[in-house]
Amino acid sequence: MRVFGFLAIVSLASATLKFKPQLKRGQHEVLEERQVSPYPALTIDMPIDHFPHSSRYAPHVNGTFKERYFFDSTYYKPGGPVYLYISGETAGTNRFSNLQRGIIQILMQATNGLGVILEDRYYGKSFPFNNSSTDNLRFLTTEQTVADKVYFAQHAVFPGVTGNLTAPGTPWILYGGSLAGGETAAAIKTYGDVLFGGIASSAPVNTVLPYPEWYNPIQKYGPQDCVASVNAIIAKIDYLTDTKNTQAINELKAIFGLGSLKDIRDFAMTIAFPIGGPLNYPTNTWQELNWYPAYNGPDFFNFCSNVTNIDAPVNDTAIDNALAKYTHGEPWLNLGNYATYFKREFLPLCPDGNYNSPSCFGTQDASFWADTSNGQGRSYLYTTCTELGAYQVAPKSGPSLIMNVLQLDYTQQWCTWAFPPGKYNKIPPTPDLEQFNKYGAFDIKADRLAFIDGSIDPWLDLCYHSEKAPLRTTSDLHPEYFITGAGHHWDSSGILNVAAEPLFIQQAHLWEIKTVKKWLRAFDSWKMGRGNKREL
Repeated sequence: MRVFGFLAIVSLASATLKFKPQLKRGQHEVLEERQVSPYPALTIDMPIDHFPHSSRYAPHVNGTFKERYFFDSTYYKPGGPVYLYISGETAGTNRFSNLQRGIIQILMQATNGLGVILEDRYYGKSFPFNNSSTDNLRFLTTEQTVADKVYFAQHAVFPGVTGNLTAPGTPWILYGGSLAGGETAAAIKTYGDVLFGGIASSAPVNTVLPYPEWYNPIQKYGPQDCVASVNAIIAKIDYLTDTKNTQAINELKAIFGLGSLKDIRDFAMTIAFPIGGPLNYPTNTWQELNWYPAYNGPDFFNFCSNVTNIDAPVNDTAIDNALAKYTHGEPWLNLGNYATYFKREFLPLCPDGNYNSPSCFGTQDASFWADTSNGQGRSYLYTTCTELGAYQVAPKSGPSLIMNVLQLDYTQQWCTWAFPPGKYNKIPPTPDLEQFNKYGAFDIKADRLAFIDGSIDPWLDLCYHSEKAPLRTTSDLHPEYFITGAGHHWDSSGILNVAAEPLFIQQAHLWEIKTVKKWLRAFDSWKMGRGNKREL
């Protein structure tokens, strides 16, 4: 769902938010896009405001903005469906692999379909305004974003492709993973009379404010020697903070090379980077694991291998006893390995050594957050602060992989600083979760809306197959599939050869093909039974 920091996107996917090294990477991505673009960028004139009679968006605007899209007609034959891949919380150019070898390519090939990526509003180059002030962001809501999809399906043109492919005359089937999966579900629930169907992968459907469950799959499925070591180290650190042992905390910061970090929560977030600090993590975490090596980010397992290294240098293992005097003589097993790995992998990201700076690991400069420049990090943060929530926090009890000081107030403070009240818009004191959950939450249901999730996804407990959701049963109209051993929308990736995929992914892809083929057989009768339906 989200990864702020140095990585490309949440997300629930990942999004970029802060840190100067990220800006450098972003500049490289722009250059790369200019040099290598297999699909030309097209634009549609999208209404900024789809709800001119809703007081929520007053004062209303009548204008449009250029929303980008990219399409692939390699497999298309007249009469085939259109597969709309929702870009979600990143630029559309970052989703090309889904047209080339991922889920959309798989479905296009199986059904003679056309694939198209629609860039979400306020991402990539699809910004309605020149800046993202609080007032200008008032049109960044789930319902406006979802309305873009149906408007696009009713007005899209595909140069070089013969015929009118607009909905509902042509079957449009949406696919979204992570936040875009939630948008897919909301779109089919709301506009199922125009949009024929959708597959929502790792889709948040029931969001909450505190979300300590993000760390549950790591606790359950991660390397247990590593997990136990980190849990024990964090428990000792929490003891120091609970007892307000300032001297010990300062020594601990120095061990990690972070003596200059002033706020203990910034320290807590920063040492959690290898695991997944709240909203920020500059290297791959559990969420970035993938079934296919070319897509996989193995940094988490590299971290664990280092933490549990039994052949570590003496200088590292000696650190395990450095703070024992503060814990009744009990050593901090593997603290030296943890700190050494952290210093080697993360401190070089801030070469000037000013770790407390907001351009590095510090977050406590309100002016830094108030920058209204357009960017996907700011857009994603706005959605998080206004509707999505799911703040990553430490659990209230039991073992924890992150320090207990990481609670709601830490993230909410960033929201307050980033989005001060405007003339026409202000953010709620905490996210208005009903704006996201109103589509049905765990009870969401619509014809031809399929849900697919993975058992080791850190966002699972927001999704359709959450352990907190009712027992699920499948049918042709309401299909669902749960991939044991899979992570965050792993079904979106492919290798141009379904038969050669690992069996658990292959079977998921075959299920998606079967599901869509069943739907398409019923399209003509669905179209005849629609009657007079609305148009945006």
